[in-house]
Amino acid sequence: MKKSIYISIATVSLILGLMISFQFRTNSSIAGGIPTERYQELTLEKKQVETDITHLEEEIVDLTAKIEEARKGRTEAADVLESELDKIKLYAGLTPVEGPGVEIVMDNTPAPPGAGSYNIRDDDLLKVINDLRGAGAEAISINNQRILATSEVRQAGNHINVNLTRLSPPYKITAIGNPGTLKSSLEIKGGLVEYLAANGTQVLVQQSDNVQVPAYSGPLRFDYAKHVQRG
Repeated sequence: MKKSIYISIATVSLILGLMISFQFRTNSSIAGGIPTERYQELTLEKKQVETDITHLEEEIVDLTAKIEEARKGRTEAADVLESELDKIKLYAGLTPVEGPGVEIVMDNTPAPPGAGSYNIRDDDLLKVINDLRGAGAEAISINNQRILATSEVRQAGNHINVNLTRLSPPYKITAIGNPGTLKSSLEIKGGLVEYLAANGTQVLVQQSDNVQVPAYSGPLRFDYAKHVQRG
């Protein structure tokens, strides 16, 4: 559309220039002396040229306005795309977020001398993550590692790898959502906090009006998943 508008303006400008040139030649001929009938004829032609010039000038104004409208539309389209990109990054966990939620601290309970101790395992963290998601958590992190759908939480000796980053207790889990709902889901009678405590894990759940969850900063790779070809 923009290209066609520029071509139209160029055409109008060319015609306008030719008409102005014709008008100049007409005036020059009149100055040299011509018959009365021919003079009247040229006068009428001059008026017609002037009318045509006025129309062309109006068309130029109209086309200029259309170009400005096209530029405005392009800017609005860019704003819409940028807004959609921000939403996608938010949903994908690539943007740091903040809001009401809970902070959970999980640590191993010191064992009495000579007694064995229970160490927090990857399954324990996964149970907490799943419980929070089921309670409506919109964003979760463990020791500042953002949890995505593709995040890996795996036991590695006495440590747990999250997003290929080795973490050690205590584990601080931050989740954004309805604080009361998240806390109640974890602390319900016979729920996850009670289960973990029975296994020797210290769990502290605190509500907060504002918690922060960082953006995911690891690599994003899809070696096998591809876009579906349409058509």
